[in-house]
Amino acid sequence: MKFNRILILLTFALVLVLAACGNDDESTDKTTDSGTETETATDTNTNTETDNAQGGELVIEVLSEAVELDPHGSNDVPSSNVQRNIFETLVVRNFETGDIEPLLAESWEYVDDLTLQLKLRQGVKFHDGTDFNAEAVKINLDRLRDPEIASPRLTNFEPITEVIVVDAYTVQIKTEKPYGPLLFALTHPGGNIMSPAVIEEDYKRMESGGDARAYGNESPIGTGFLKLEKWSPGQEIRLVKNTEYWGEQVAYDAAVFKTVPESATRAADLEAGYAHIIDPVQPTEVPLVEGFASVLKQPSVSISYLGFNTEKAPFDNAKVRQAISKVVDRSAILNGVYDGFGVEAFGPLSPMVWGYSEDITKQTTNVDEAKKLLEEAGFKDGFKTTIWTNDNPQRQQIAVIMQEALKQVNVEVTIEVMEWGAYLEKTSKGDHDMFMLGWAPSTGDADGALYPLFHSSDIGNNNRTRYSNAELDKLLEAGRIETDETVRADIYKQAQDIVNAEAPAAFIHHQAYLTGYAKNVTGFSVDATGIYQIQKVQIKQ
Repeated sequence: MKFNRILILLTFALVLVLAACGNDDESTDKTTDSGTETETATDTNTNTETDNAQGGELVIEVLSEAVELDPHGSNDVPSSNVQRNIFETLVVRNFETGDIEPLLAESWEYVDDLTLQLKLRQGVKFHDGTDFNAEAVKINLDRLRDPEIASPRLTNFEPITEVIVVDAYTVQIKTEKPYGPLLFALTHPGGNIMSPAVIEEDYKRMESGGDARAYGNESPIGTGFLKLEKWSPGQEIRLVKNTEYWGEQVAYDAAVFKTVPESATRAADLEAGYAHIIDPVQPTEVPLVEGFASVLKQPSVSISYLGFNTEKAPFDNAKVRQAISKVVDRSAILNGVYDGFGVEAFGPLSPMVWGYSEDITKQTTNVDEAKKLLEEAGFKDGFKTTIWTNDNPQRQQIAVIMQEALKQVNVEVTIEVMEWGAYLEKTSKGDHDMFMLGWAPSTGDADGALYPLFHSSDIGNNNRTRYSNAELDKLLEAGRIETDETVRADIYKQAQDIVNAEAPAAFIHHQAYLTGYAKNVTGFSVDATGIYQIQKVQIKQ
């Protein structure tokens, strides 16, 4: 069996190399009109056929490991994809309809412009047997906003000023000013509710000199349909069925998230039956993987971008940032790196995000203008700099493309590649020059897309460009409290225009999530933020 697996892996890797070489030969020659190559998720894999579907392990092989399992911890998709099954939020967003739907909260209403009241689901227990109730909600939202916890997920919850327990299953959330996106914010992974007993123990350990969130990370106890059994760092996270779950039970016994950095290994394991779901499928792999499995192609709310450290020279000069943004050949990257999966980005918002506008001043490619801007900035002869990226293959390819493209304007680039967790930590500290990253606003709203990335209050957290603009700050703050959607949309149009003109980042594309799954797997989907939906998954034997 081991020999067969190795043989499959070697054969698959060879095929991928040949396919990738063929793609590279024509990547710079392919051109498309803006946005026409978007892949749609026509196959949502919602078949719920149940033949021999009970029990067993669901194996999910992923590129990057979760950074933290405390829901008030690291604000990254790999962490959220595991947390999603352990914890639950009060409400969830249906990205197909745009509606907010109940989860731990059954209903809600605004008592006044500053007070949201929620009626909670009764009879729900945490994995440790603790009751879920209004007090648990208050403890969680208070902890999330505690400066000593230093949650990187605080941004969407900052407007909250007080959480009031009305009765055992009624809670009120108050804000200082009207906060239009509050319900959307509550769908964010930062709104996951964890056991009050864990929070109490975490505080006790902090009082004894322990690190904030350390115990929450070791013991992530929620109300979800799965619960943590074991985390073997660098290898796998094993979740098992919560047999006391208040809702629909999963059909499998365990879900195992295995960290497998090599794309060819993931694909070979899917073909051999060692994995049921793999993420991501590389764009060049799609035709090959579809020969033996299915590939879900999910349009997203995400943005990929090349960010600049606006506090460091020469990127403290807007003309330098504008120049580099004009060197980005979005069409070549979309077709050469992503094989046309996704949509070119000319601004910070995906067309799937509320607040997106076609009428903004767009970032475009023009090398001659880039040369002129650099000359005006005093860099006619260019300069030396670095691009940081993580272990994502596409980001590494884009970094190489940018390294070559920037030679046209005499900018010499060195590329540095880092492991995911270290990458997030280092870019938050501001030691970088340029960096590759993405952002998927979980709320699906312009506030969740723009405020964390570009408001000055989030520098050192999600604002890794360290960009500060007083006019933009005012607009983003106004957008949070405006209740008239027409006025609010205009506010975000103005905000997008500033971001595009000032160019703290060069926007590249809106990703289509490519996820492979075995043909005997049903009920699997991925939402527009890249989060796996595995509660209804069944594995036919």
